[in-house]
Amino acid sequence: MPRSTEKVRVAAVADIHVSESSAGKARELFRHVSEDADVLALAGDLTNRGTPREAEVLAEDLHAACQVPVVAVLGNHDYECGHQDDVVRILRGAGVTILDTEPCEIQGVGFAGAKGFCGGFDGHALAPWGEEMIKRFVRETLDEVMILESSLAKLRTEHRVVVLHYAPVRGTVEGEPAEIFPFLGSSRLAEPVDRLGASAVVHGHAHRGSHEGRTLRGTPVYNVAEHIMRLKNEERPYLVLEF
Repeated sequence: MPRSTEKVRVAAVADIHVSESSAGKARELFRHVSEDADVLALAGDLTNRGTPREAEVLAEDLHAACQVPVVAVLGNHDYECGHQDDVVRILRGAGVTILDTEPCEIQGVGFAGAKGFCGGFDGHALAPWGEEMIKRFVRETLDEVMILESSLAKLRTEHRVVVLHYAPVRGTVEGEPAEIFPFLGSSRLAEPVDRLGASAVVHGHAHRGSHEGRTLRGTPVYNVAEHIMRLKNEERPYLVLEF
């Protein structure tokens, strides 16, 4: 654990969408992260279609170029082919800590995460009423909320970073078409953050959204989708948080 006078730098990026044909392309990103940060948080859509081979390409690039610990959650693209268990196994084999099941602590900073899911925001959130399919849809979101709540409750660190794929606040999806807001996240994901506390939340998914927002109680939320981060810095398309 670092001395109290030391800062821990956490780099965060999402939606890198590694494909079978992109071998080596993420290595420059990981080299820069290793220079600028002490930990890398990947906020979902690590692969393009969720195939085992894509996960292997990502694992190879991480092994070749990333010199810092990596924590991650999966995104919707990582579920596309139904091989998400293989994706998790391969990435864990490469040393990546997958946060969807257990939190972790690195250099005195706690990390908790979940993929998250859809449902909409604030007073426009979808309610579990009517057809069974609607109830199942909302239940999926609630299950993800419970994963996040359980993980956050286990952490005892002063600083805690929440890693999601779907957005927990409306503010960071602003810029996307309003018609698809309900499919970009759910404000239910912000509830355990505000109840249990966190230093920051990072997420992806909304490629054309806004970079920064806040929960109702003021926790900063950052959309770190690679497309958004490249608009800020083409060479270093990631956020660095210091604690």
